[in-house]
Amino acid sequence: QSQLVESGGGSVQPGGSLRLSCTASELTLDAYAIGWFRQAPGKEREAVSCISSGGGSTNYVDSVKGRFTISRDHAKNTVYLQMNSLKPEDTAIYYCGRRDGLFRPCMPSRYDYWGQGTQVTVSS
Repeated sequence: QSQLVESGGGSVQPGGSLRLSCTASELTLDAYAIGWFRQAPGKEREAVSCISSGGGSTNYVDSVKGRFTISRDHAKNTVYLQMNSLKPEDTAIYYCGRRDGLFRPCMPSRYDYWGQGTQVTVSS
């Protein structure tokens, strides 16, 4: 079964930036809404941001508004999550998922085709 592949995670200091990428080798992402989700140790997976199939509509959880930007490049079959002004509470494994339909509701239960995730650690 095709899966999405996340990359771009790493360790940064508070205030730093990272850009995550979500792509797939056996799936064309154009027709799907894509969401970024994260899961911290001992916590449930939560939504971070979702984008419509066309890229014209987006959704963000309140805690990342103004700091994170989701975008997609159809030519590269990739969806990005630009993360600026990172905080220690952003530390988690970040996953992308796809949805065959509307990008809302932006909830983990409405998305599938999860990848292995990429670790983001924000610490001084």
